[in-house]
Amino acid sequence: LVEVAQFDTPVDLTTRPGDARSFVVEQGGRVLAFDDLSTEVVLDITERTTANIERGLLGAAFDPGADRAYVHYSNESGNTVLAEYAIDPVTAIFDVESRREVLTVEQPFRNHNGGELAFGPDGYLYLALGDGGSAGDPERNSLALSSRLGKILRIDPQLTADAPFATPPDNPFVDVEGADPTIWSLGLRNPWKFSFDSLNGDLWIADVGQGDMEEINLAPAISGRGAGKGLSFGWSAFEGSERFNTDQDDAGHTGPVVEYPHDDGNCSVSGGAVYRGDVIEDLFGWYVYGDFCSGRIWGYDPTSTPGYPIVVELAELANVAAIAVGGEGELFAVSNAGSVSRFTAT
Repeated sequence: LVEVAQFDTPVDLTTRPGDARSFVVEQGGRVLAFDDLSTEVVLDITERTTANIERGLLGAAFDPGADRAYVHYSNESGNTVLAEYAIDPVTAIFDVESRREVLTVEQPFRNHNGGELAFGPDGYLYLALGDGGSAGDPERNSLALSSRLGKILRIDPQLTADAPFATPPDNPFVDVEGADPTIWSLGLRNPWKFSFDSLNGDLWIADVGQGDMEEINLAPAISGRGAGKGLSFGWSAFEGSERFNTDQDDAGHTGPVVEYPHDDGNCSVSGGAVYRGDVIEDLFGWYVYGDFCSGRIWGYDPTSTPGYPIVVELAELANVAAIAVGGEGELFAVSNAGSVSRFTAT
C-alpha cells in the first residue's frame, strides 16, 4: 500500500463513469474528487448530517447515464436519507440547490445504518441498509419482507409523474402481498460494503457480524445481470454459518463463501472489491477485503474449492473502512483515521 492522500474521516471511495479521478466520501458530510495532482470538494452537506459512530454521510454514487449523483446519509434525526443532486458535467460539482429527497427510512437505533450505494450493471441504483441496530436483530427486521431494514434495495431513482422514484417491475417481491417492493436481497445484519464485479456482474457483500463471526457473501450473476435477486443471506437465523436466532426460519438461505472469527483483534469486516486492474497481475480476479479493528487486509481467490477458501493476507491498515476500485480501475484502501492508499505490485 502507498498512501496517496489524507482526508477527514473517510468512509468510502467511488468513481464516476468517464472520469479518471477517484471520489472520497467523508463521514462528516463532504465528497471530494482527487487524483495525483489535485483534490477538490464537490459536495458539502455537513449541515445536514452528523458523523456519530455509524451515522453520517455513508455513500455516494454517480448515475452512469446522466449528470446526476446520489448520496446516502443520516439526517439530524438519525434516519436514512437517499438524496439526488444534479452535477456539473465537467467538474462533477454538485448543485446543492437541485437537491431532491428520493427516499427516507426510519432507523430505530443508532447503529447498523448500512452504507453502500452503487449503480448495478443493469443501471438501477442499489442501497444497503442494516437491520436497524442494537444487537441480535431485536425487531426481527432482516428476514421480514415488510421492512427495508437488513436489506439491499433496488430502485430506479428518477422522479416519475406521481412518485419520487420507480420500482423496477422485475424486483423479486413486487407481487408478494405485504412485501416492500424495493427489496432485492435480504437477511443482512449490516452490509457496510457491497460491490459488483466489473467483469461479470457478480455481487459481493461484506456483512458485519454479531459477536463471533464476520462474513463475505457472493451472489453470482447470470449473463452479467440479476446477482442477488431474491436471495436471503441468513441473518438473523444465522451468524455466518452458525445458527443464531432460533425463532427465525433456517431454510433456504445462501451461506457465506468466507467467514472468519473474532480472534486476534478482528471484529468488523470492511469490504471489498474484485480486482480487475492492470498493475497487480497476481491479484487479478481476487476479492480484497479487510477488518476495521485489526487492520488486516486479505485477498480471497474465488476459484477456491467451496468450503476451502484460499485467503492470503496482503497488508495492514489501521481503521480500514473500505477497499474499493478507484479511478482508472486500480484498487484503494480507505482508513477512517484519514488516509487513502493505493495497492501496488511491490
